[in-house]
Amino acid sequence: MRPLSLPTGSIVKNPTLCLLLCAALALSACDRKPVAPAVPVAAEIPDPVLQGRQLRFPPGHPQLAQLGIAQAQPASDVAVDLPARFVWNEDRTQRLYPAFAGRVERILADVGQAVKPGMPLAQVASPDFGVAQADTAKAQADARLAQRNLARQRELFEAGVVPRKDMEQAEADAARSAAELQRAEARTRLYGGAPGAAGVDQRLALSAGIGGVVVERNLNPSQELRPDAAGAGAPPLFVVTDPTSLWVLIDARESEVDALRPGATFELTVPSLGGRKVSGRVLAAGDFIDPATRTLRVRGLVANLDRQLKADMLASARVLRKNAAGVVVPSGAVKLEAGQHAVMVQVAPGVFESRDVEVGQQGPSEALITAGLKPGEQVVVGNMLLLARQYRLATDAATASQAAKGASATKPEAAR
Repeated sequence: MRPLSLPTGSIVKNPTLCLLLCAALALSACDRKPVAPAVPVAAEIPDPVLQGRQLRFPPGHPQLAQLGIAQAQPASDVAVDLPARFVWNEDRTQRLYPAFAGRVERILADVGQAVKPGMPLAQVASPDFGVAQADTAKAQADARLAQRNLARQRELFEAGVVPRKDMEQAEADAARSAAELQRAEARTRLYGGAPGAAGVDQRLALSAGIGGVVVERNLNPSQELRPDAAGAGAPPLFVVTDPTSLWVLIDARESEVDALRPGATFELTVPSLGGRKVSGRVLAAGDFIDPATRTLRVRGLVANLDRQLKADMLASARVLRKNAAGVVVPSGAVKLEAGQHAVMVQVAPGVFESRDVEVGQQGPSEALITAGLKPGEQVVVGNMLLLARQYRLATDAATASQAAKGASATKPEAAR
């Protein structure tokens, strides 16, 4: 645009024109944009370089501060965590099944009730038990008759009235009737009947054979009971146990057999009780390995005086395996890719190497490395997966670069 040129005298003589010219100059000055000052550009952080199987970071790389390093320790004693489950102490547990068919008349105990030995839990009307009572009553009558007949034969024999064989026959009859009476009374007594009681009431009492607590009840009023149902997988009518001690079932591997011999001690961690620690003692160990799970069933005993532990509660049993070969590292240092375990080893400050290892046992906190790692070597624990990803990206980039070089090298050969 051409500059505006006006005679100087005309501007002075015309004040209005002077004001318009000043406004135009001010607006043109406002349209000019200010020039921003130059901002210094920060230097880019170089990426780590892959050399062979080693990933090298430049000094001061920010990712180095995010990595956690742990030292591999000799595995003289290895703490092994095994799955465990609490069950009732079967040495102090009674399961009641119906001995005779009948109908439930009264239920005298419920779940959570403390009972003493001999205390009735339920009363059943049973005609079959009435037959047993009748057999006992008849055996008592036969025994009394046989004893009176024996006494009479002895008197006649001493008087010379009857021969000796009659007295001996009476003695044999008395012995047989006494044996039958003992059998009938023992049967009645076994199922809670009173042998000396007169009459047949057909009332069978389901009584507790041990002292403890009723922890299970599986019968209802007027329920029909059949003894053959017990063999068909039916639950017991009552379960009475002493909950102040429990069994614990541990599934141990073949390598932990020596550490879980009878008499050995172990420590249990119960997650549902806030990680509570409980000590136990091994009672027995199986003599065979389960072919499906390749584990050995071990039974231990734990005290439960406060009754906080419950049956079927899960726990983790920790045992010490002696004289293990290898090193121990935190479980977070071990990664699994394509069926192969590996760790990231720091061979020098800022230099990391991916190394294949063999894992003998891996628990929630520690892993036993049997091959591929030496005591004292440093492995990456914190943000190990981030470093493994960085290593994988560098490996892929190096592979792509080598492929590109190979393709460029084949082009001159093709031109020839």
